[in-house]
Amino acid sequence: MIYQTITVQTDARGVAILTLNRPEKRNALSALMIAELTQAAQALGADPTVRVVVLAAAGDSFCAGGDLGWMREQMAADGPTRAAEARKLAMMLAALNNLPKPLIGRVQGQAYGGGVGMMSVCDVAIGVPEARFGLTETRLGLIPATIGPYVVARMGAAKARRVFASARLFDADEAMRLNLLARVVRPEDLDAAVEDEVKPYLSCAPGAVAEAKALIRLLAPMPDAAQIEASIAALVTRWESPEAQIGINAFFDKRKPDWAL
Repeated sequence: MIYQTITVQTDARGVAILTLNRPEKRNALSALMIAELTQAAQALGADPTVRVVVLAAAGDSFCAGGDLGWMREQMAADGPTRAAEARKLAMMLAALNNLPKPLIGRVQGQAYGGGVGMMSVCDVAIGVPEARFGLTETRLGLIPATIGPYVVARMGAAKARRVFASARLFDADEAMRLNLLARVVRPEDLDAAVEDEVKPYLSCAPGAVAEAKALIRLLAPMPDAAQIEASIAALVTRWESPEAQIGINAFFDKRKPDWAL
């Protein structure tokens, strides 16, 4: 399949590299990228020749979060359209989270908002010291809603409280303490570190790996349908709020919103 915002390359071993490919937009999540990531996750999950998936990104950023133009469109849309777009984002994260193949995150640069959400649905994420992270939605009058179930499941509620609402940026070492990253390595060692995570799976029975991942979702406090629906509703409500309108307009006008000191 030919994609416009992502690429997928699979080597002879069955290792697929799923790459976010909007480097000029810092790999921000547009409506098209959300749709293509969902399609790719479904295709890779159903492909018996794929053994492992590496989630990577082109350019200097891993993912800058939601595309601001896309967010602005949602605030101008009617209620059903907002809900439909929020659901598409939620289902993209669910497709990656439920992928029946190991998902290894190769985090070569900054990840904000939805980028942190995608890190949270990886089985393992490896990053570099220079990377910076943040759940920056509240600066714009928004909230980390649809990514929230996965972020909280990854960090735990106590750790999520440190960064979920403050929009504070944090470094790779703190990302590791927050359970977002498993390891932090030098940029020149990143590919080797990812390969170290990939190799063990190539000695495992693919069906057993898939069922082991499914068992984790059964045993662990993972997001359920009710939580996902609640996160969708929360995002729609926040998009409709006066604060969101003020925050997004201030961003595009390159000024501080009313609440910023």
